[in-house]
Amino acid sequence: MNMPLKTVVIRAFRILAVAEAFSWAALLTGMYFKWIARTTELGVEIAGPIHGALFVGYGLAALALWRIQRWPFTVALFAGGSAIFPFATIAFERWAGKRGYLTEGARPRTEARETAGV
Repeated sequence: MNMPLKTVVIRAFRILAVAEAFSWAALLTGMYFKWIARTTELGVEIAGPIHGALFVGYGLAALALWRIQRWPFTVALFAGGSAIFPFATIAFERWAGKRGYLTEGARPRTEARETAGV
């Protein structure tokens, strides 16, 4: 059974949003042990590349959704900006989901209001 591209990208984006946030936590923990406790660099050596890969994956998924879902530029900007701050990708994913930016068939709520003249 083949899933439509939209469904695959939306699912990947949601997974990457959560994974990117957890990798931020792992990297921050590793940085604590490297710079504050001065005990080991292992956390940064492991979490750094993982976080980097998830950060890039999240960014690519956001760019894909900007095109596929026809997000307004400001939504895409907030999606990308949320990856800069720890745990903000989860907040953005929930915000976008509630407003219809991460649903396959429905139009986002703001776009529907503009079309209806509200």
